[in-house]
Amino acid sequence: MSQEKIEILKRRLEREKAARKVAERILENKSKDLYNLSEDLKKTNFKLEHHLHEKSSQLQGFLKNFVDAFVAIDPFGNVIKFNDAATNLFGYDIKTEALNIVDLIYEEDMEYALSSFSDLKTRGFFKNYEARVYTKSKQIKWVNINASVILDKNKILIGAQGIVRDITAQKALNEKLKASEGRLSSLIVNLDSALLLEDENNKIVLTNSKFCEIFKIPISPNSLKGQDCSNAAEENKNLFLNPDAFTSRIKEILKTKQQVIGDELTMKNGVILERDFIPILKGNKYEGHLWTYRNITLKRQYSKSLEAQKVKYSNIIANMNLGLVEVNEKDEILMVNQSFSKMSGYSEEELIGSNASSIFLSDQDRNLIESQIENRVKGNSTSYELKVENKKGELKHWLLSGAPNYNLSGEYIGSIGIHLDITKLKKLELQKETILKELEKSNLQLQEYAHIVSHDLKSPLRSIDALLSWIKTDNEGRFNKNTLQNFDLLDTTLETMEMLISNVLIYSSAGSYKHKNIEEVDLNRTLIDVKKILLIPDNISINVLNYLPIVTGDKTKFQQLFQNFISNAIKFCDKEIGLIEIDYVDNNTFHEFSIKDNGIGIKKKYHDKIFQVFHSLNNRKDSTGIGLSIVKKIIDLHEGNVWLESKPGIGTTFYFTLKKN
Repeated sequence: MSQEKIEILKRRLEREKAARKVAERILENKSKDLYNLSEDLKKTNFKLEHHLHEKSSQLQGFLKNFVDAFVAIDPFGNVIKFNDAATNLFGYDIKTEALNIVDLIYEEDMEYALSSFSDLKTRGFFKNYEARVYTKSKQIKWVNINASVILDKNKILIGAQGIVRDITAQKALNEKLKASEGRLSSLIVNLDSALLLEDENNKIVLTNSKFCEIFKIPISPNSLKGQDCSNAAEENKNLFLNPDAFTSRIKEILKTKQQVIGDELTMKNGVILERDFIPILKGNKYEGHLWTYRNITLKRQYSKSLEAQKVKYSNIIANMNLGLVEVNEKDEILMVNQSFSKMSGYSEEELIGSNASSIFLSDQDRNLIESQIENRVKGNSTSYELKVENKKGELKHWLLSGAPNYNLSGEYIGSIGIHLDITKLKKLELQKETILKELEKSNLQLQEYAHIVSHDLKSPLRSIDALLSWIKTDNEGRFNKNTLQNFDLLDTTLETMEMLISNVLIYSSAGSYKHKNIEEVDLNRTLIDVKKILLIPDNISINVLNYLPIVTGDKTKFQQLFQNFISNAIKFCDKEIGLIEIDYVDNNTFHEFSIKDNGIGIKKKYHDKIFQVFHSLNNRKDSTGIGLSIVKKIIDLHEGNVWLESKPGIGTTFYFTLKKN
């Protein structure tokens, strides 16, 4: 080999050695760097493993103490992880018993659950899944689940995990809330007040049927939801009596957004509305407002009527002649009217607040008032008389009618009394008593006088009758026919005189009672007795059409009453067949009788005169004209009336009444 080739090879070898040294040096540096990197990686890996362990421990602690249930399952639905909340919720201990997620699904929700888990596999997650589940004790719970899939590093599904929240109580609360909302909505829709709820943008949130009715809106309340009310005032102003005032007031209210209660509006159809505006605030944020409208037409009309009645009765109370006094439970005067001030002599200012008993009554009468107050407390109303002294010290007699007074709760708060000054009436009563006593004394004297006169007058008549009889006997056959006729006239005159004297005695005692003679009298029995006394011709019949009552009084006077009517009917009967009918009607507080005959009748002009004493319409010797006067006095004694209906030639019907006792 040539030297040149050797040199070339030598140089190549040196270059290779040099290159190897450089490569070794580079490799050494790289190894050193690799070693350093490896050490760094070891340190980083240690730190990462420590951090991962720390985070894993934190996650385990988080899941253990998480309020909601955490559940993890394998691809086949077997539960592989429960936290404490899940164990408490479902009642299973997965450390000691196997559990598949299907065991928890409520049977009616199974289809929905399987569909949701299919979506989970497809999409990788689902949110806010709500369904019912079974617990171990077969309780039914409502749950909300947010879940996601678990994938390995090759994106292969190895399970799923989810947060399960128990919403059973919330669900029940929501159901109650919905029911309450339904009831509230129904209440609002059917409320008698018109409601309009608007949001902050004047959009309708809620209204009711009454609102549509008042404002003549031809659609349902639900159809109005969401509609803009910004121009509603302008559109509806013509419904009101003062349209411009209606719109300007609404603008003012919406501008200030201050609560308004009791605005009064009058519509053109006469309806009066009361309006409220209530702003709705959440904190300081305005979120809308509520309008309410109430129909107060009847209320206003009633108030006006009540006010008119109040004024009317206030005027009556102020000006009536009866004294009105209101006192409290302590007998302190609260109110008096003008008439009472006039009666008592005290002004209203002097009386208000004063004790009524102390001003007007003696100690004796105060006891009476105390007993009357006890009656008021028991709810009783009474009337009684009081002797009082007015401001001038004059003795007065008052008739007081008192009644209890109550407040709106029905509690006794005092009395109201009506006072009538009966001082003059009392004086008249005293005078009347005196007069009655004097009259009674005079009547007794008159009756005694009548008896005396009757006896004294009858004695000469009997003497004259005896003398005439002796003269006739001593001179029998000596008197001519004319003289004998004169003697007969004297006999007739003497009989008439004796009858008149007897009737005067009867008349004088007919208008008064002797209390010892008062008794219950059966008028049916009285009629039987009258028929026995009277001589009733065969051609006259007496018929009683109705059963007669039992009355109280003097038996003799009732007998005189019927005897006079019937005897007159017999006397003045001019028919071949005479008829007397007696009838009776119960006329409330009076007994009403009628006695009808078919006799000669009485002319209209004599209807009043026949009841006057000694007034006879004919010259019959057995008619003195005093019988119907006695009848009138007996009927007057019983506070009754007597009248007649008659047609000459046809007959007469006498009517009379007797007051019931």
